[in-house]
Amino acid sequence: MQKQIKTVIVAFSTLFFAIESSSNTPVHSNEFMYIGVGARALGMSNAFVAISDDVTSGYWNPAGLTNIESNIQISLMHSQYFSGLASYDYGAVSFNSDEYSSFAISYLRFGVDDIPNTSELIGSDGSINYDRIRSFSAADNGFLLSYARILPGLENMKLGANAKVIRRTAGSFASAWGFGIDIGAQYSYNDWMFGFSGKDITTTFNAWSYDLDDSMKEAFKLTGNEIPDNSTEITLPRFIIGSARNINIHENFSILMSLDMMITTDGKRNVLIKSDPFSIEPSFGTEFNYRDFVFFRCGAGNIQQYHNSKGEKIRSFQPNMGVGVIIRDNLTIDYALTNVGESSIAPYSNVFSLRLNIDQKDRDN
Repeated sequence: MQKQIKTVIVAFSTLFFAIESSSNTPVHSNEFMYIGVGARALGMSNAFVAISDDVTSGYWNPAGLTNIESNIQISLMHSQYFSGLASYDYGAVSFNSDEYSSFAISYLRFGVDDIPNTSELIGSDGSINYDRIRSFSAADNGFLLSYARILPGLENMKLGANAKVIRRTAGSFASAWGFGIDIGAQYSYNDWMFGFSGKDITTTFNAWSYDLDDSMKEAFKLTGNEIPDNSTEITLPRFIIGSARNINIHENFSILMSLDMMITTDGKRNVLIKSDPFSIEPSFGTEFNYRDFVFFRCGAGNIQQYHNSKGEKIRSFQPNMGVGVIIRDNLTIDYALTNVGESSIAPYSNVFSLRLNIDQKDRDN
């Protein structure tokens, strides 16, 4: 019984600490928007800015939406992190308005559900009543409205942009709204592809507001946390430069290699090239294509340096892998085995995604 009480109190105290931390302008915010979407890209370690060519381009590089051949394309993805404690979901739909222009709507959610609210567990007289325990969700939501266009007369050049809305909540007592803009471009030359993506180029602002009752304020005091005030946090711009090349080995076999360099502007990070305020994080991915039917993918990224228990400096990286299969001509199933961090800390996650093409002309006939 005492163990159960400690468990729920620790869980609730941890959430309080997270909420309180958001009351100070953090160095990093809205990190859930940078996990990645689509098992194909995740299997290639997110090296996807130059080669994005489906509905997930609304997330990776909106310019890539112009590469979609079907009039309507839909993608869905689900994965779980931290041994199922957190769920990550994604859905998107794209439309080709004409031969030069495309639109997309994307939605992302990273959340922890059924968190016990223990603020009323112990009554004023010291009694414990489990009936007073309620549950809530802490969720981060992202909405993207994307537009992309091929430049007439310069078909190798494609441009795109996103309008982004962020909604973050912790039950009914803490919430934030945020707004931002992303831009993207792609250029192709023979078998070479180049991409550029600017995330949060205007700086994304999240405005937090809190609605705490007396019992929750008392819980803050008992756990040694300050009662948070309404505040604002910011997400500084980051830029991704990518290049890729497709190599035809045989009439039935080809290899696509991709390299991305992500440049962050929010201070020194533990990445391969680190400085203040700019740090550069590379990622590399490869896709083996057999007859445009079966795909095997692998990649490496998240290169970091840390000290082990002996005080020795160790360099680590995150390997990813995945497979994809095209079923008929309109349905693709992708799988990725990926990781949210160093494998000794966080378990690997299985990610599945579906992509469905709907050709408007064929449907109308």
